[in-house]
Amino acid sequence: MLWFTVWTVLVLATLAGAFVLGRDLWRKGRALMAELERAADVVGQLADRADALTEAAAALAPTHDLLTDPDRHRERLAELADRRAERRAARAARHSATYTRWRAYTR
Repeated sequence: MLWFTVWTVLVLATLAGAFVLGRDLWRKGRALMAELERAADVVGQLADRADALTEAAAALAPTHDLLTDPDRHRERLAELADRRAERRAARAARHSATYTRWRAYTR
């Protein structure tokens, strides 16, 4: 009689544990499906945005007539050099400000 009670308790505990694990797995599966649905919506939005950006990039595609007109090419190079100089000056200003702050800590 004792072994019958022990095995009955073990089987019932196993069934209860299986039920709890199955319920947890079911809830996690439903949550996964909801998240996958949301991810599919985000991917759809991303695809729409990529299409819009591709169309915008096609409208702003660079023309290759720079090499046919040397004056226009020189103007473009001068413009790029000016931009580089501006970026270089801004970077130097940031560095000097950073070094000034660092020196304030070491004094």
